[in-house]
Amino acid sequence: MSYQLSENLEYKNNKAGPVTVVIVGAGHRSLIYASYAKQHPEQMKIVGVVDPDGERRSLTKERFELSEGCCFADIEEFISKPKMADAVINGTMDHLHVSTSIPLLRAGYDIMLEKPIGINEDEVLSLYKEAQRCGRKVMICHVLRYAPFYESIRQKIADGVIGDIVSLTSSENVTYHHMAMAYVRGKWGRLDKSGSSMLMAKSCHDLDVLAWMKGDVQPVKVSSFGSLSQFRPEKAPLGAGTRCLVDCAIEDTCPYSARKNYIEQRLWKAYVTYNTHLGVTMSDEELAESLRQDSPYGRCVWHCDNDVVDHQTVIIEFADGSTATHVMTGGVSKPCRSIHIVGTKGEIQGEMEEGSYVIRRPDARKGHIYSEQQIELGVSKDMHGGGDLLLVADFVKVLKGAVPSISSTSLEKSLYGHLIGFAADQSRLEQRTVELQLV
Repeated sequence: MSYQLSENLEYKNNKAGPVTVVIVGAGHRSLIYASYAKQHPEQMKIVGVVDPDGERRSLTKERFELSEGCCFADIEEFISKPKMADAVINGTMDHLHVSTSIPLLRAGYDIMLEKPIGINEDEVLSLYKEAQRCGRKVMICHVLRYAPFYESIRQKIADGVIGDIVSLTSSENVTYHHMAMAYVRGKWGRLDKSGSSMLMAKSCHDLDVLAWMKGDVQPVKVSSFGSLSQFRPEKAPLGAGTRCLVDCAIEDTCPYSARKNYIEQRLWKAYVTYNTHLGVTMSDEELAESLRQDSPYGRCVWHCDNDVVDHQTVIIEFADGSTATHVMTGGVSKPCRSIHIVGTKGEIQGEMEEGSYVIRRPDARKGHIYSEQQIELGVSKDMHGGGDLLLVADFVKVLKGAVPSISSTSLEKSLYGHLIGFAADQSRLEQRTVELQLV
């Protein structure tokens, strides 16, 4: 049965029933979050879609049994109608986040907004001020806060298990195939196209985690170093062509081969083939032809038009004198996120993908140096550690009036990680330490 909005029906918030949500930007991430409605229909219901692409609107309409009157080509058309839902999932591209969210706030919608919040500090702060003025809730899709790995560590910090934090070190290793798909060949390969640096597109999660671990202690200074050193024409191996399946003499041995990654391994199909996340299928032959002809994903990684960094290090000083370092490296063999937090009473160290971490404390008893406690977690192996739908669940609870969890990614609690990231990119480009202008 399709959801039909009556022209005469005045929208009313019904906390007893499911939270009603409209998808704005029917891309891969939005549909992951929206899948929560399929799994928990008693808690959340998708009642509309906004997307300029007619095929995506049609496929989303079919998936969630929507009526034609609940499908819109743009924000202006959508907000011109009477309010029809509690909230929206805004999964538009980075440079559209703020310009689409402000009209939605003014139209009375709460928002679950894909990260990054915006593409510069002024944008982010303008959204923050508008959300306050409108009295609307905005939660940012910093899904790592909801991953059991990070949520458990944050709770240990809050409980004082390792005392006051002295230093934090985190790293994100971005695999060669992920780096090639998203940040060399793909949508986030150029600053002028996506609006976001690689640091903000990929590691704003990690910078957010560092700021979140410090609680109410604010970051005050940032320095950063990094560059595009690997994926450049002059670094191309002898024999490399311009397209993997057209003129490359080393394609059969190259780890970045489009054939190996996207056809044989079937990696990143939702990004490389159009609308796969909405059920569109493409045969291997059709994909191969696309990679040969016009697909950006068929290009040689050393002969693309990418200009974002492939490695960057960020150093942060907090108001209490503690420090943090984050290292992002693209093109590695094994994907992983790791963290090491040293406190006045002990330390916590672990790797998210391993599904566990250790707590160590000094132990000066004879025959000992330290004690160690292993914390095992039932964690999924997805790249966000199981946090995606846990975030949606918390968003639904908050809209129904529940107290936000320790992982809450409300807009006001998500600003500092972004301010760190913007300052880091400024520091890298200007080769200086940047002092943060705190909110």
